[in-house]
Amino acid sequence: MKMLANEAPTAPPSLTTPAASPATPGARNASIWVTVLVENSVHGRQLQGEHGLAFHLRTDRGQMVFDTGQSELVARNAPLLGVDLDAVQAIALSHGHYDHTGGLATLRNLAPRARLFLHPDALINRFSGQPDGSTREVGLPDAARAVVCEGGEAVVWTRAATEVIDGVFLTGEIPRETAFEDTGGRFYLDEAGTQPDPLLDDQALFFDTTEGVVVLLGCAHAGVVNTLRHIGRLTQGRPVRAVLGGFHLLSASEARLQATLEALAALDVRMIGAAHCTGPAATARLWAAFPDRCCTCAVGSAFRFQRGLS
Repeated sequence: MKMLANEAPTAPPSLTTPAASPATPGARNASIWVTVLVENSVHGRQLQGEHGLAFHLRTDRGQMVFDTGQSELVARNAPLLGVDLDAVQAIALSHGHYDHTGGLATLRNLAPRARLFLHPDALINRFSGQPDGSTREVGLPDAARAVVCEGGEAVVWTRAATEVIDGVFLTGEIPRETAFEDTGGRFYLDEAGTQPDPLLDDQALFFDTTEGVVVLLGCAHAGVVNTLRHIGRLTQGRPVRAVLGGFHLLSASEARLQATLEALAALDVRMIGAAHCTGPAATARLWAAFPDRCCTCAVGSAFRFQRGLS
């Protein structure tokens, strides 16, 4: 069932139990493939990385991209990884920062019929505080903003949980409940740096599998623990199979790091692929705490998850 953007976030029925296979009759398992198209690091020959993030997802019924990196790199890496961007039916944005939206115009040209999923606040002006006290603009590039503004009926606003393709959902706004999590940096709504940006548009992508829910993070500006708890409510307590993407712990305090590690242990997350904005120190802590559960999540990394029995 597709949830409407103005509905209150409730548990999508298709996520309360493992999804049924949409594959051909007689097939025992349906799968979903997740490929990292853009990330800060690279895992494979000829591929390139940049400060940004983009995932490609393929199910038996459709394909989509979650975030687009900061440049046209998404289009250069895709064919090297066997990804046909022309077949993409949906593009979803985790939030309105340039390193997640800069490739939108390039991707839209390759997939002109794709629907666009994003929170309305992704369009507002954004700034990031710099060490010298100044700010720099970090919002949507003009070309990406134009794609959204000219999208018409192809644009789907996602304030609440919304299905993007075939049992793959965006969270919509994530409640900020933990005392130890914040947006992960000095982000502002004005160039003078006087109005803090709550980044209410931050959202994650998730889907169910036979072993639990898989979560893809853009930057987790809402906090990874807040995000996982919200998804837990949406899925009626399904276990967490994997968390992949940006944890935004680059400047996290020791108290926040420790509380995050304890929460991930309590949630019994089975696979952790920290990427992009997680930060080297936090990534090292995650690998030290969960050596048998961490995995590489770089450009070229690919994951296959089972969706259920037919």
